[in-house]
Order: sequence, then C-alpha cells, then structure tokens
Amino acid sequence: MLLLCDGSGSNASNRHVFKEALQALSERLGLQIRVAHYPPYCSKHNPIEHRLFPHVTRACQGVVFHTVEIAKQFMTKTNTSTGLKVTVDILAGVYEVGKKCAKDFLKTMTIQFDEQLPRWNYTAVPSSG
Repeated sequence: MLLLCDGSGSNASNRHVFKEALQALSERLGLQIRVAHYPPYCSKHNPIEHRLFPHVTRACQGVVFHTVEIAKQFMTKTNTSTGLKVTVDILAGVYEVGKKCAKDFLKTMTIQFDEQLPRWNYTAVPSSG
C-alpha cells in the first residue's frame, strides 16, 4: 500500500506518533505500508488537493457551515461533468491532544527508511514479515 502524505501537520515526516500509528496499522493489516511525504510547502503537487479540493470549494461557495451536517450536505453535492463524485463520512472518534509515542518505540519500530530521502520516504513492515 502506498500513502502520499502532506509534509506537515499531524502526519508530518518528523512525527513519531504518526509512525507509531502507521506501524500499528501495518501490523493489524499484515501489509507493508510505503509512505512518501511531500516536502514542506509542496503539497500543491498532491493529486487529491489538486483534483478534488477546487471542486469541493466550488460546491460549498457562499455557504455558512452552522453545523457539521450542513458541511457534509454541500460537500456530498460535489461532482463534475467528467464523473467526479464525492462521498463524505463524519468520523465520530475523539482525538487525543498531546499524545506521545511509547518510550521504547524508536528502539522497537520495524520501519525501514529509504536510502534516498529517508526523512520523507519509508516503509512500515509488520514484525511478522
């Protein structure tokens, strides 16, 4: 599986909490998960941002989001003449603020960093494979 990730925010390349969650997902799925981060300030090359967000913005233009349901309703209406349709799901999870990774994570992780640009390119490998 390949993930193209932004270069900043909660999934930034320097966030150990992200790598720990990625490692746990790799273990749970039994899959290698390859990550390629866009360098900071280069997310404009991200195909999702480039091909999706302008259309979502257009569908929501002039709308005041008083509730999450209103935002969902207008984002779901996003479509294009070439066949783009948007599915919107609201995640009900509560996200912990200030979360830290386990103290021994850096010693026990099975993440393999690439030779070229290891800061931005790596693979989470399940410990069983």
